[in-house]
Amino acid sequence: QVQLVESGGGLVQPGGSLRLSCAASGSIFSINAMGWYRQAPGKQRELVAAITSGGSTNYADSVKGRFTISRDNAKNTVYLQMNSLKPEDTAVYYCNADRIATMYGPILGSWGQGTQVTVSS
Repeated sequence: QVQLVESGGGLVQPGGSLRLSCAASGSIFSINAMGWYRQAPGKQRELVAAITSGGSTNYADSVKGRFTISRDNAKNTVYLQMNSLKPEDTAVYYCNADRIATMYGPILGSWGQGTQVTVSS
Protein backbone atom coordinates (compact mmCIF):
# COMPACT_ATOMS: atom_id res chain seq x y z
CA GLN A 1 0.00 0.00 0.00
CA VAL A 2 1.04 3.57 -0.67
CA GLN A 3 -0.04 6.61 1.31
CA LEU A 4 0.29 10.30 0.54
CA VAL A 5 0.21 12.46 3.66
CA GLU A 6 -0.01 16.24 3.45
CA SER A 7 0.97 18.71 6.15
CA GLY A 8 1.54 22.42 6.58
CA GLY A 9 -1.89 23.90 6.08
CA GLY A 10 -3.44 26.44 8.40
CA LEU A 11 -4.75 29.95 8.83
CA VAL A 12 -2.68 32.84 7.48
CA GLN A 13 -3.30 36.52 6.88
CA PRO A 14 -3.37 37.96 3.37
CA GLY A 15 0.16 38.51 2.13
CA GLY A 16 1.51 35.75 4.31
CA SER A 17 3.22 32.48 3.45
CA LEU A 18 2.75 28.78 4.03
CA ARG A 19 4.72 25.72 2.99
CA LEU A 20 2.87 22.49 2.27
CA SER A 21 4.54 19.10 2.29
CA CYS A 22 3.36 15.76 0.95
CA ALA A 23 5.24 12.58 1.76
CA ALA A 24 4.60 9.31 -0.01
CA SER A 25 5.21 6.16 2.00
CA GLY A 26 5.22 2.47 1.18
CA SER A 27 7.28 0.10 -0.95
CA ILE A 28 8.06 2.77 -3.55
CA PHE A 29 10.61 2.46 -6.33
CA SER A 30 9.87 5.75 -8.07
CA ILE A 31 7.15 8.37 -8.65
CA ASN A 32 6.44 10.09 -11.94
CA ALA A 33 4.77 13.50 -11.85
CA MET A 34 3.50 14.89 -8.56
CA GLY A 35 1.19 17.81 -8.14
CA TRP A 36 -0.91 19.97 -5.91
CA TYR A 37 -4.60 20.54 -6.53
CA ARG A 38 -7.09 22.60 -4.58
CA GLN A 39 -10.82 22.70 -4.12
CA ALA A 40 -12.70 25.65 -2.73
CA PRO A 41 -16.28 25.31 -1.44
CA GLY A 42 -18.71 25.04 -4.32
CA LYS A 43 -15.96 24.82 -6.92
CA GLN A 44 -14.31 22.05 -8.89
CA ARG A 45 -10.91 20.71 -7.97
CA GLU A 46 -8.23 22.49 -9.96
CA LEU A 47 -4.55 21.98 -10.65
CA VAL A 48 -2.32 24.41 -8.79
CA ALA A 49 1.14 23.16 -9.73
CA ALA A 50 2.86 20.02 -10.96
CA ILE A 51 6.41 18.74 -11.20
CA THR A 52 7.90 15.83 -13.13
CA SER A 53 10.48 13.44 -11.75
CA GLY A 54 13.06 15.42 -13.72
CA GLY A 55 12.04 18.71 -12.17
CA SER A 56 10.01 20.33 -14.94
CA THR A 57 7.19 22.41 -13.51
CA ASN A 58 3.95 24.03 -14.53
CA TYR A 59 1.61 26.33 -12.66
CA ALA A 60 -1.91 27.63 -12.82
CA ASP A 61 -1.92 31.22 -14.07
CA SER A 62 -3.49 32.36 -10.80
CA VAL A 63 -0.45 31.29 -8.74
CA LYS A 64 2.45 32.00 -11.11
CA GLY A 65 5.09 34.14 -9.43
CA ARG A 66 3.68 33.43 -5.97
CA PHE A 67 3.84 29.64 -5.53
CA THR A 68 6.81 27.34 -6.03
CA ILE A 69 6.62 23.56 -6.30
CA SER A 70 9.64 21.39 -5.58
CA ARG A 71 10.37 17.77 -4.73
CA ASP A 72 12.91 15.57 -3.03
CA ASN A 73 12.96 12.29 -4.92
CA ALA A 74 15.07 10.59 -2.26
CA LYS A 75 12.36 11.33 0.31
CA ASN A 76 9.40 10.81 -2.06
CA THR A 77 8.20 14.21 -0.96
CA VAL A 78 6.76 17.18 -2.82
CA TYR A 79 6.50 20.71 -1.46
CA LEU A 80 4.48 23.80 -2.26
CA GLN A 81 5.84 27.12 -1.07
CA MET A 82 3.02 29.65 -1.13
CA ASN A 83 3.85 33.34 -0.82
CA SER A 84 1.77 36.50 -1.10
CA LEU A 85 -1.33 34.51 -0.22
CA LYS A 86 -4.73 35.93 -1.11
CA PRO A 87 -8.19 35.15 0.29
CA GLU A 88 -9.04 33.48 -3.02
CA ASP A 89 -6.30 30.91 -2.31
CA THR A 90 -8.48 29.53 0.49
CA ALA A 91 -9.23 25.89 -0.26
CA VAL A 92 -8.46 22.32 0.65
CA TYR A 93 -5.15 21.43 -0.97
CA TYR A 94 -4.59 17.88 -2.20
CA CYS A 95 -1.39 16.13 -3.18
CA ASN A 96 -1.41 13.84 -6.21
CA ALA A 97 1.01 11.34 -7.69
CA ASP A 98 0.15 10.21 -11.20
CA ARG A 99 2.10 6.94 -11.25
CA ILE A 100 3.94 5.24 -8.42
CA ALA A 101 6.13 2.24 -9.17
CA THR A 102 6.04 -0.21 -6.27
CA MET A 103 7.24 -3.72 -5.60
CA TYR A 104 3.65 -4.85 -6.18
CA GLY A 105 3.28 -3.06 -9.50
CA PRO A 106 2.32 0.47 -10.58
CA ILE A 107 -0.30 2.49 -8.73
CA LEU A 108 -2.06 5.15 -10.75
CA GLY A 109 -3.69 8.32 -9.52
CA SER A 110 -2.92 8.46 -5.80
CA TRP A 111 -4.34 11.25 -3.65
CA GLY A 112 -3.64 12.56 -0.19
CA GLN A 113 -6.37 13.32 2.33
CA GLY A 114 -6.11 17.08 1.87
CA THR A 115 -5.02 19.96 4.06
CA GLN A 116 -7.01 23.13 4.68
CA VAL A 117 -5.49 26.49 3.78
CA THR A 118 -7.42 29.55 4.94
CA VAL A 119 -6.31 33.06 4.05
CA SER A 120 -8.16 35.61 6.12
CA SER A 121 -7.58 38.66 8.25
